[in-house]
Amino acid sequence: MPRFAANLSMMFNEVPFLDRFKAAADADFDAVEFLFPYDFPSDDVGERLHRHGLTQALFNLPPGNWEAGERGFAARPDRFEELKASVQKALPYAAATGVKRLHMMAGIANRGDANNVSSFRRAVAWTAEALGKHNIDVVIEPINPRDVPGYFLNDFDFAVDLIHDMKLPNLKLQFDIYHRQIVHGDVTMALRAMMPLIGHIQIASVPSRNEPAGEELNYPFLFDELDRLGYAGFVGCEYRPKGKTVDGLGWFASYAKAKIGVRA
Repeated sequence: MPRFAANLSMMFNEVPFLDRFKAAADADFDAVEFLFPYDFPSDDVGERLHRHGLTQALFNLPPGNWEAGERGFAARPDRFEELKASVQKALPYAAATGVKRLHMMAGIANRGDANNVSSFRRAVAWTAEALGKHNIDVVIEPINPRDVPGYFLNDFDFAVDLIHDMKLPNLKLQFDIYHRQIVHGDVTMALRAMMPLIGHIQIASVPSRNEPAGEELNYPFLFDELDRLGYAGFVGCEYRPKGKTVDGLGWFASYAKAKIGVRA
């Protein structure tokens, strides 16, 4: 059975961020992820996580000025020093939460520019080495151009080729099923082919990005497929609830009950 992680940046927005850890635990999640914890002291984030018996599945390195539209800067040649500082900023949060994988965003940049490609490779290599000293994986995620126009890493094949080429032991693919369906489709065959490289999976319905139920994708089949493939990582629920978060958890109910049955 997949190990689901509630995304606290998108779910349980009915309560303040630090209170979402309790809300997730009360809803029978045993893991969480979020985009960015940096508005809160690392000790406060870690305390809430551990108080409610949760595991931290993932969070992102600082992305730059999010409100101004920045989505990371790894592919920006002029931002390498800022990238290095962002890793240092994330490490106290990694220590407080015990997270084992961090997502490095590539940023808005033209992948047709060789300087940007070189910058991204340098950023990946430096970040993987820096995080490897702390036994942390770095994951890179292709993001669809409809949601983030101009994003550098918008192609799964490019990401896979880069991971194969760089041969870094702690460099993994973040496979967001929502983004994969929009960019390429063929989700199941891609999961089968790319599974050895995958460090984290995320889900949402397509095209709405709401609860993973209905619409284009057969998620019960995909969850069973993850079991067939032996995927042991987390499945991050990076979706926008249609209404109140708890009211939309019908898709999760059977998995939560199965988990409780295993514990019993």
